[in-house]
Amino acid sequence: MDNSITTLTLPSPAKLNLFLHIIGKKENGYHLLETLFQFIDLYDTLEFTVNSEDRIHLFPEINNLPIEENLIFKAAQLLLPFRTEPNLGIDIHITKRLPMGAGIGGGSSNAATTLLALNQLWKCKISLNELASMGLSLGADVPIFIHGKSAFAEGVGEILTFVEPETPVYLLVKPNTHVNTGQIFTDKRLTRDTPTIKISHVLTLDGHNDCLDTVRALYPDVNEAYLCLKNQGDVKLTGTGACLFIAFKQKSDAERVKRALPKKWQAWICNGCNTSLTHQALDQWVANNGN
Repeated sequence: MDNSITTLTLPSPAKLNLFLHIIGKKENGYHLLETLFQFIDLYDTLEFTVNSEDRIHLFPEINNLPIEENLIFKAAQLLLPFRTEPNLGIDIHITKRLPMGAGIGGGSSNAATTLLALNQLWKCKISLNELASMGLSLGADVPIFIHGKSAFAEGVGEILTFVEPETPVYLLVKPNTHVNTGQIFTDKRLTRDTPTIKISHVLTLDGHNDCLDTVRALYPDVNEAYLCLKNQGDVKLTGTGACLFIAFKQKSDAERVKRALPKKWQAWICNGCNTSLTHQALDQWVANNGN
């Protein structure tokens, strides 16, 4: 293999749920959702280097997370049977910026980025639709990151209709807490009967997140941040995590609100993106390397 093209570095971006409606529950316990996904330009960085030792190596390892439970490792394992050369392995270096338990899809994004990268480096020749189906076994949000386009999602999050929402500036705020998704989805206070919407209304809908009230009730830190932000704009929760966000037309307005926040919270100013940064970088790499 040509050593000049055995390393691939990709951004692994976060997502926001611009709204999240729970419209029912399946017999297997999974919730039926309607949500609008959009990417933001806040990201982890993953560097992939092919090795010839038939091994998957992640570094640095995450404290208190066995490698077998890491979604990046699981994603790499999924593609092992599809390698063009059976002795190929991968060294993956992770620069982590996205907080865990935040509702911004960091783990799912990392898994999807791994599938996309190894599909190229190991020359697996798997289509995006097939990769998305494989990725669904790792998490309901993985397919949106595989396809890399903003989308209206139905089902458990895997039925996607690609759309192009406006791309405002976002202020993203994370209180110092980690929200447990399972706890939210099993809480009796969670409503599961929001009426379905028509696809034609998706981009004009001022939607909400059905998990917000439950998260606020269970996590005082999130409630405190919500109350702090609610007079500054339309505060929304993303996913079932701890992060709240407000959309602004002007970056200066987002910066003004950020400056006034308590220092105990993490906060970022970022831009909405309708094409994932992963795909932008991967397309450029493929163009440069002729794959």
